[in-house]
Amino acid sequence: MDDNGSAERATPPISERVLDGVSGWAMVGVVLVLGAAGIALLVAGGGAVTVAGAVLLAVAAVLARGLTPVSPGEARVVQLLGRYTGTVRTDGLRWVNPFTMRRRISTRIRNHETAVAKVNDADGNPIEIAAVVVWQVADTAKALFGVDDFTAFVAVQTETAVRHIAGSHPYDAHRDGQRSLRENAREITAELASEIADRVRPAGVRVIESRITRLSYAPEIAQAMLRRQQASAVVAARQRIVDGAVSMVESALSQLAAGGLIELDEERKAAMVSNMLVVLCSEHPTQPVVNTGTLYQ
Repeated sequence: MDDNGSAERATPPISERVLDGVSGWAMVGVVLVLGAAGIALLVAGGGAVTVAGAVLLAVAAVLARGLTPVSPGEARVVQLLGRYTGTVRTDGLRWVNPFTMRRRISTRIRNHETAVAKVNDADGNPIEIAAVVVWQVADTAKALFGVDDFTAFVAVQTETAVRHIAGSHPYDAHRDGQRSLRENAREITAELASEIADRVRPAGVRVIESRITRLSYAPEIAQAMLRRQQASAVVAARQRIVDGAVSMVESALSQLAAGGLIELDEERKAAMVSNMLVVLCSEHPTQPVVNTGTLYQ
């Protein structure tokens, strides 16, 4: 097992080899010339001439079987008697050995979106998560010979990676420096893309991008977790208010002392601090009271 919990995978012994082939249009000319000559000999008739015409037509037919059209965004994997000989990626009309088998494989960019999966996060809370991965075939030989069905392989490995990432991190961070699914989307996305790329590498697939498309608590605990988030937000807001109020009180006392406007003993300083904190931290408007007596009455 490796660090991310996946088993070590042996690299398939076959890797893609480029097979350019021959220009198909040149071979079309050869086929047409041989076919015309064969037809002419058959029309002329007569013993060996007829046999020669038939042979030329047979050769033209065999050569024509080697003509291979390759569309943009696809490749042709060539096999001779079951043995992999190379991959034709050059688009247009190409010609290869007519006795080979040519299998078409798409090299276009594809999307795969996982179904919404219900898993437990690192804290054991049930969450719902889904992701999309953008990928394409990079090595056609591995895609066809490394796995049984590379499209299904990508789908299964992507879902496995999503479940593993979701179970490795909490939905919300509960301490400073802790990485969470909700608050560290960029880091989690990079980790997900890396794990998917590692898992699908035996299929010759290149991961271009991956994104989490859905992330939420499961319905059965969503309300409870919402109240928890709201409580955390309230605590954080009050903490900021208190920090700001304390800073303002310190500033006020410092300015009064520096300006020499009034001298307060410790008891009056404490009373002033208490009054200012009540005014600054209160959730309701305060009623001003005018002191018409002395400072101590």
